[in-house]
Amino acid sequence: MTSTTSNQHSTTSGAPRLPRDARIYVAGHLGLVGGGIWRALERHGYTNLIGKSIDELDLINQQAVDDFFTAEKPEYVVLVAAKVGGIVANSTYRAQFIYENLMIEANVIHAAYKHGVKKLLFLGSSCIYPKLAPQPMLEEHLLTGPLEPTNEPYAIAKIAGIRLCDAYNRQYGTNFISAMPTNMYGPGDNYHPENSHVLPAFIRRFHLAKALMNEDWEELERVFEAEARFVEGGMSEVGGSCSSDIPHSTSHKDVLLQWLEKSGITPSTSNLPHSTTGTQGVCLTCWGSGSPLREFLYSDDLAEACVFLLENIDYDDVAFEDETGTVQSHVNVGSGRELAIKELAETVKKVVGFEGGIEWDTSKPDGTPRKLLDSSKLRKLGWAPVVSMKEGIEIAYRDFLSRCA
Repeated sequence: MTSTTSNQHSTTSGAPRLPRDARIYVAGHLGLVGGGIWRALERHGYTNLIGKSIDELDLINQQAVDDFFTAEKPEYVVLVAAKVGGIVANSTYRAQFIYENLMIEANVIHAAYKHGVKKLLFLGSSCIYPKLAPQPMLEEHLLTGPLEPTNEPYAIAKIAGIRLCDAYNRQYGTNFISAMPTNMYGPGDNYHPENSHVLPAFIRRFHLAKALMNEDWEELERVFEAEARFVEGGMSEVGGSCSSDIPHSTSHKDVLLQWLEKSGITPSTSNLPHSTTGTQGVCLTCWGSGSPLREFLYSDDLAEACVFLLENIDYDDVAFEDETGTVQSHVNVGSGRELAIKELAETVKKVVGFEGGIEWDTSKPDGTPRKLLDSSKLRKLGWAPVVSMKEGIEIAYRDFLSRCA
């Protein structure tokens, strides 16, 4: 191996090499990323897709995973399934984030080797890179410095997944490749009030703040009840604080106001815009300073990148030795566009139509100051994103409204 991928273009010419009836298992097909990949595979004409919900297959259970591979005999695997969340979830459930992700990766990757899977695509995250990595982050920046403490357990698990794929390739001659996407958003996102990532959290909170400003108690009640149903049903895809958390003696509007306050949404007595009904203004408080820079990629853009990699790119096309002699074999997948969290908040605010104020709680953590991937390797191979940030947020907001119905 050399420091360049000299044969990287050789696999991109001609027709894709996957038969349209190939048995493709998408692990995590019901989530934001997995759902997008499933739809993309269908768009590209693949007719033999395999998906199992967590109730049907527990990927943490090694025997269950092995039995599944024995019975279903997948030829190709896209490993998206993972325990994910934002800063709060990563900080709170540290043991779960490292244990569950390590187990899922180890079980699926080993089963893929054991059962002769032709190719596996493992999905990681941009958080694998050091907190203060040079920007934009190249593949060879992996393991060159300390990780961001707030999501270190998750990052370590994802790094282990990359190294696991690479180790199996080098020892057993498998064809397992790894893709590291930037921050994702789109249809099927997680809108849990505590465990969601920043963009879906903004969509939910700005929508609720808008409803409060407009005194739309019917809409607030609708979302409140939808979240309570998801929590009581043991689900976290929309999630929320169910009514049992509120004293029964509290009036119904006060119940809703207390629920909103948990998300930093409060009536404001300061000189903020007022609703058309002449009520007090509404203020939304966000964590941190709003200064960190983040890159975002629409889920369908990532899905197209994954299909492209699955069809055209092999391990030998992306593996290379960096300057230290370390073999790097993962590939970055990003939009190449970054914006400050404050700018993101203002964009979501405009899309949603909230006219109140935003305050920033600087006592809360910011996380990594900047996270921009250098995705030039993948672009040279032939892929590029197509969905703009505003367009993607508009689609995501419509998805949120439909899922809370």
